[in-house]
Amino acid sequence: MLMAAMAALFMGLGFMIGGRAGMLIALGLAAVMNILAYWNSDKLVLRMHNAQEVGPDHPLWQIVAPLAHRAELPMPKVYIVQQDQPNAFATGRNPENAAVAATSGLMRMLDADEVAAVMAHELAHVKNRDTLVMTVTATLAGAISMLGNWALFLGGNRGGGQSNMLVALIAMIVAPIAAALVQMAISRTREYGADALGADISGKPLKLASALATLQAAAKRIPNPVAQANPAVASLYIVAPGLGGVRDNMFSTHPAAENRIAALEAMAGSAIPDVGGSVSQPWPPSAVPRKGRQSALGIKAQPRRRNPWG
Repeated sequence: MLMAAMAALFMGLGFMIGGRAGMLIALGLAAVMNILAYWNSDKLVLRMHNAQEVGPDHPLWQIVAPLAHRAELPMPKVYIVQQDQPNAFATGRNPENAAVAATSGLMRMLDADEVAAVMAHELAHVKNRDTLVMTVTATLAGAISMLGNWALFLGGNRGGGQSNMLVALIAMIVAPIAAALVQMAISRTREYGADALGADISGKPLKLASALATLQAAAKRIPNPVAQANPAVASLYIVAPGLGGVRDNMFSTHPAAENRIAALEAMAGSAIPDVGGSVSQPWPPSAVPRKGRQSALGIKAQPRRRNPWG
C-alpha cells in the first residue's frame, strides 16, 4: 500500500510538471542509478565497513549455517566487522548472493542464543528480499526528487503565471519530503516483518527481544564511525545507531526498539517469565501486549499505537 502511494505520488507529480515524457525520463534515470547501486551495493557496503569474511571454523559461521538451513536459504557469506558498537546487517541483491555481517561488539555483548536470534533477523531480510523492495522504493523516491528538482524550471516556463509557479514550488519542496517519509515508513515495516520471521526461524522471540534491548542501549552510548560518516547506511542495521524514543518517529528508518520488543513478547506469550528459556510452542501472531504491562526484560511495554501510516 505504501509503495502504491509512492507510485501514485510519482505519476501525479510527473504528469503535472512534465507530462508523460517528463515522468518517464525521471523514472528511467532514477532506475538506472539505483539498479547500478543495487548490483554493487553489497561490495560497497562490506568495503565501507572493512568487513572480514569468516569460514566454517568461526563461531558466527557456525551459528548462521543451521539458521540458513532452517530458513531454506542458500548459505550466505558471513562477515565480521571490527567495531565496538554491537550491530548487524544483511546485504546482497538476492538470496543466492547474500551476505550477513555482525560487529565484534555484538559478539562480545550477546550470548550465543541472542546472536542466533539477531542473525535469524538478518536472514529474514534476505528471505523477504528486502534489498529488492528497498531498491524499488529508492528508485521511486529518487525519481520524485528529480521531478522536484525539475519542477521550478519546467513549471515556471508554462503558462499560468503565479498559480503555476506556486504549484512548482510545492512540487519542488513537498513531494521529495513526502517520498522520503514513505520510504522511511516502508523501511520500518520491513523491520517488523524481519522481526516476526526471524523469531520464527530461531524459535526464540524472547531472545531477539532481549538482544534488541541490549543493542538499543549500546547504540546510544557507543559511536558508530561508519554510520556517522555515511548516514545512508543507518537503515541497514538491526537497530538505528544512536536513535531512541518509544514512538515510531516518521523521520526514522527503524521502529522504536520498545515497540519491537513488545511485539516479540506478544508473539512468545506474555505469561513466559524466563527470557533464557527456549520457546517450543506456537505463539499467536496477532497477540497485543496489555497497556502498562512490565515486560520480562524489565522494559515497560508501551500501548500499541498506530503510526501515521497505519
